[in-house]
Amino acid sequence: MTTTVPRFEELAAPSHWRTVDFISDLHLQASEPATVAAFEHYLTTTTADALFILGDLFEVWVGDDAMGESGSFEAEGCAALRAAGQRLPVYFMHGNRDFLAGPGFLAQCGITGLADPTVLVFGGQRFVLSHGDLLCLDDVEYQRFRVQARSAEWQQQFLAQPLATRRAQARGIRQESEARKQSGVTYADVDGPAAITWLQAAQAHTLIHGHTHRPADHVLAPGLQRVVLSDWDAAALPPRAETLRLSQTGLERRSLTPKYSRS
Repeated sequence: MTTTVPRFEELAAPSHWRTVDFISDLHLQASEPATVAAFEHYLTTTTADALFILGDLFEVWVGDDAMGESGSFEAEGCAALRAAGQRLPVYFMHGNRDFLAGPGFLAQCGITGLADPTVLVFGGQRFVLSHGDLLCLDDVEYQRFRVQARSAEWQQQFLAQPLATRRAQARGIRQESEARKQSGVTYADVDGPAAITWLQAAQAHTLIHGHTHRPADHVLAPGLQRVVLSDWDAAALPPRAETLRLSQTGLERRSLTPKYSRS
């Protein structure tokens, strides 16, 4: 399967930014309170000048109206983001789990939407930011679904259903996903030649993405690399909760040690 080179949005970092953090694939959900607590702690303590969330912040997002449900998990998550957004700029890119997060979500949380892909210009260098799913070309079935699910018609039909129905469907999706993971199915990885094509088209040297849950640094070609973000699971042994920090000295993985519990 081949992919066309997408249109790249561009964001120039303000001159006063010294450090930028990237995270993805937290898959926040009420059933995993340790990860939620670790994220909330990070939001209140980070010293970064800006935060870029590159998709799958939530395990699932069934529609912006879920935030209006009293005491909902979505409302709590939005409140944490809104508080963080008052301290530092927060940018949000859709993933394959939270692609239905819409303008209402961004407005209520006080954060900025980010196109996939986006070129970040920082310190005179260009970085391509993406969730990463669009580059997993071998997952043909998913790529077909992605096209369908990103269509206005599909989204309108899904969001027209009652919230309770959407939540039930989301539970079914999570159960299917968990069963697939337990079966040992190998997920497709980012296509190397496609990643090189993106970087060359964007005149960038580094692709930063998540989605695959395989944190690593890959040399694609001389002077070209892709850096894969870690997923988060604060209840795992050892716990996984990592940010990728960009500064004038380069990229650095920063491991958090979440030992927090929600009261």
